[in-house]
Amino acid sequence: MTLEDRLQQLSPHVLSILRIVIALLFFSHGLSKMFGFPGAQVPPALTLHWFSGAFELVGGALLVLGLFTRATAFVVSGEMAFAYFLSHAPRGFFPQLNGGDAAILYCFIFFYLVFAGAGPWSLDALLQGRAGGAQVQRA
Repeated sequence: MTLEDRLQQLSPHVLSILRIVIALLFFSHGLSKMFGFPGAQVPPALTLHWFSGAFELVGGALLVLGLFTRATAFVVSGEMAFAYFLSHAPRGFFPQLNGGDAAILYCFIFFYLVFAGAGPWSLDALLQGRAGGAQVQRA
């Protein structure tokens, strides 16, 4: 087996790892906004900042589990695009200077997950009977 073959074989599992790690980071932003942990100011209920925290908390949890991954990733990708243009872009053109590079990365990683799916280590795969590393049929 060549290195290329082995990397191709592990690719779906690395997709699952990517989804889990990114979702945990995203979840932590929601946890911080909704509950002030770790060490953040909780926004007033039903404000735009509060809703973004709710999306991050619920969306992050669903993505960690790999449940409704494509739909959830689509929604939170849009949330991150909205957050970038509403909060970061008005501060300047360059993402390094306006603090929006994380929002851009989240947006495009979640957008990728819309198309790639959750990977084999997910509730989506379990519910579809693909858990345990079974190969997914590709068109």
